[in-house]
Amino acid sequence: MSGGPRLVVENLVAGYVRGLPVVHGVSIEVDRGEIVTLIGPNGAGKSTLLKAIAGLIATEGGRVWVDGRDVTALPTHRVVSSGIGFVPQTGNVFTTLTVHENLKAGAHVIHGSLDERLERAYALFAPLAARRALRARALSGGERQMLAIARALMTDPTLLMLDEPTAGLAPRMVEDVFRQLRGLAETGIAVLMVEQNARAALSVSDRGYVLAEGRNRFAGPAHALLDEPRVAEAFLGGRR
Repeated sequence: MSGGPRLVVENLVAGYVRGLPVVHGVSIEVDRGEIVTLIGPNGAGKSTLLKAIAGLIATEGGRVWVDGRDVTALPTHRVVSSGIGFVPQTGNVFTTLTVHENLKAGAHVIHGSLDERLERAYALFAPLAARRALRARALSGGERQMLAIARALMTDPTLLMLDEPTAGLAPRMVEDVFRQLRGLAETGIAVLMVEQNARAALSVSDRGYVLAEGRNRFAGPAHALLDEPRVAEAFLGGRR
């Protein structure tokens, strides 16, 4: 599987209380250079799936592979070391630390000099470079999200997972975030995100999965999901 997709999830079962799963046998794949979006109603298990992949909650069945390595149920720090970067929806930056300190904290599992990684982060997210000495609580919502993504990239992940990366952002900032994610995918990073802004997310994605009640409902190319009447009616707010 080393030459296959970055991420393979097979029949994953997971939840917050043993015996009461939220995710019921979900299977997904994300390839190199792809953006894949998970959509579905609230309570569908989308965020739970990301947390289970990241090792933040227990799994009760199924397997997770990253670049051919079985990372099922590994502790979170080992999942990060295996090549996964995770940006949760909330609490994704340390508001009392500066931008620079946040980035350094993101590289806590890395040994050796951080200078090259820090400069690369500032080059990729130019607005952060001028604000490196500011505490994160002084940043705008869009800048905080840039910082959260930049911090996740400090470990050089092959797979970046994001939970609601545009939540609460102004439309212009939404476009900026999606443009940054598209650029990251073009470097070969696999991107998996959960988004309530489903139409906008699918418009910049390669493929998508629709979850409902913790199970796979639809899957396919993003443009096909946008054109699928059953998906539009149930999950995109009506027909196109």
